[in-house]
Amino acid sequence: YLLHRASRKGRNQSGCRISFLGIIARPVGVSNRQGARQLKILHRPAALVDVCRDLYTIEFGYVRSYLLHHLRIPGIIGGNMDPYREIKYGNPPIVEVVAEFRFVPSEPWDLTVPGLVYDRLREQFPRRRVSKVLEAETSAETAGIHQALRLEDRMQFARADEKAIVQVGPDLLVVNHLAPYSTWEECVPLIRQGFESYQAVTRSKGLRRIGLRYINRIEILGSSIELSDYFDFRPYLGAGLPQLVSGFVLGIQSVFDDGRDLLRLQLNSTEPDTVDSIAAILDLDYFLAQPAGVPLHAAFDWLEAAHLRIQGVFEGCLTDKLRSLFS
Repeated sequence: YLLHRASRKGRNQSGCRISFLGIIARPVGVSNRQGARQLKILHRPAALVDVCRDLYTIEFGYVRSYLLHHLRIPGIIGGNMDPYREIKYGNPPIVEVVAEFRFVPSEPWDLTVPGLVYDRLREQFPRRRVSKVLEAETSAETAGIHQALRLEDRMQFARADEKAIVQVGPDLLVVNHLAPYSTWEECVPLIRQGFESYQAVTRSKGLRRIGLRYINRIEILGSSIELSDYFDFRPYLGAGLPQLVSGFVLGIQSVFDDGRDLLRLQLNSTEPDTVDSIAAILDLDYFLAQPAGVPLHAAFDWLEAAHLRIQGVFEGCLTDKLRSLFS
């Protein structure tokens, strides 16, 4: 599929690129011709891209795949390559994307830092305000998962349309992108601008935690629906349980990279905006569970891998019937 797409654009593919894609796409022990016939029966053209994505993010990982990261292969994200194109929905359910960086404290917090960061961002983020935030932090420890709550002050720098916000606190940087969401490729420069401005002022020594979170709000017409028609991630009700429910809360926590990273996936019902509708929040929070597990220079490599994993899990939660509602 990728070769066909590239050839239609008039691009000449070198032998090494064709061989590499062949290795990814062809099952072991199957000839090129047999492999091509098998690929044709896949119901989604993105399936080959999924194979490339999984090979990159799971089999290799972002560190061990450094050389792969800089090859120009259509369909895999990273480096100077043609980016992996996420599925483009006309009516995406994303209401907020959050990138969070918690830095290793190197010295007492300087209260002038937020103002110095603002000086570097004020052209694109002119609106400035103070906000108090109740913060919940999760980390993996020997005894299990540890959670802590605290109230902290943050400086917020908002874009004129209030659709993008940079937040700065003690050893903390958060970049929020609110709906409407276009693509990851347009979101990354905002995150990078905030990160580089913060680093230029503080010169932090390392990352204690890094996270990427996608919050989706899904509304479906109908006073009563079968969740199985729309979600592949949903509550299971045994035969001995009441089958008619008015609300639900569901969550799992998945482990990646030998416990270094965690993905918290949650689905819960919420109040709909229109009558005779069902609404739900699908929340995907991918974060570094082992402190200092990612060096500063690899922060955006980690974000790329986190985005791909979130995207894959998000698509795994949906049925085609729900995808059709997103156009």
